[in-house]
Amino acid sequence: MIKYVIFLFLIISLFSCKNEVIPKPKAMLRLEYPKPSYSIIEESYPFTFELNELANVKNNDDYQLEVVYPRLKATIHITYKEVKNNIDSLLRDAEKLTFDHVVKADDIQMQPFENGDSRVYGKLFEVAGDAASQAQFYITDSTRHFLTGSLYFNVKPNYDSIFPAADYLKEDMRRMVESLRWQ
Repeated sequence: MIKYVIFLFLIISLFSCKNEVIPKPKAMLRLEYPKPSYSIIEESYPFTFELNELANVKNNDDYQLEVVYPRLKATIHITYKEVKNNIDSLLRDAEKLTFDHVVKADDIQMQPFENGDSRVYGKLFEVAGDAASQAQFYITDSTRHFLTGSLYFNVKPNYDSIFPAADYLKEDMRRMVESLRWQ
């Protein structure tokens, strides 16, 4: 009789202890990046600007730079062009590049920039939504220099996922624009 009671107790204990599946509550991913530390990039370019020390610069031909953020899987593509009586077409091309993202963008915010003392004029564009580029800028002195920059991530655009990194890098781009000086 004791064997049956022990056997019955084991059977009941095995089938009575079930782990119930409890769904996890929804949460937001919290990404934190280090406070940026900037230094001036000075090479044989016709310009200088401050750059976040998290970034690496890769030189391409004809003053085309890639400012690479390996940790964020992002790149800011910078292109310099000399103005040769073609400022209108350079401006048109720069704005067209930005507004080509309207198809996927939820919103595009434009912020004009002007520093008369350094002869630096331009616009910074912030793109919201699943567009390929989350931020772009162009800067010129209207007579000799024209510089464009575009932020791209090395992943499929998903605005909710890349928002913290995009927000961090938009501030870096703003710093580039504000600190730019022509040589």
